[in-house]
Amino acid sequence: MRYNKIRKMDISNGPGVRVSIFMQGCAFKCFNCFNPETHDFNGGKEFNDDTINKVLELCEKDYIVGLSILGGEPLHPLNIEGTTKLAKLFKAKFPNKTLWVWSGFLFDRDLKDKEVMKYIDVLVDGQYKDELHDFLLKWRGSENQRVIDVQESLKKNKVVLYINEEDSRICV
Repeated sequence: MRYNKIRKMDISNGPGVRVSIFMQGCAFKCFNCFNPETHDFNGGKEFNDDTINKVLELCEKDYIVGLSILGGEPLHPLNIEGTTKLAKLFKAKFPNKTLWVWSGFLFDRDLKDKEVMKYIDVLVDGQYKDELHDFLLKWRGSENQRVIDVQESLKKNKVVLYINEEDSRICV
């Protein structure tokens, strides 16, 4: 497994100041993807325990409210094991910080039974569709993508959309 980059202070991918890691490799290759350099599974750098330790160390800062995992495709079969390990260790160390993940896979069709879902607070699911792109959407690129409260969805066994507490608008 490989990753493309780590951002120490990201304010674009989830609420507040976050650490973000962009996993390498994506089979979807959505047209006009904002991160095409992450598509090649052989690109980027090796993802290993040192990478995980670096991410966790960056998350220790008081002003960091959470971790965002994007791609590429962090939940692709070639990446899900490493993503799960990072997610599990992050939530064990920082139970009060949020974990956001972006995936082209759908929660209710592809992901709800995966171990990684136990650790994710918010999932933005669905492939980016350029014809549905809207600059005004919060935390997603196209109207078909959903911002999902994963833990509530697992409890209720149905998709529950995340409500942004800062502005009380549903992120749908």
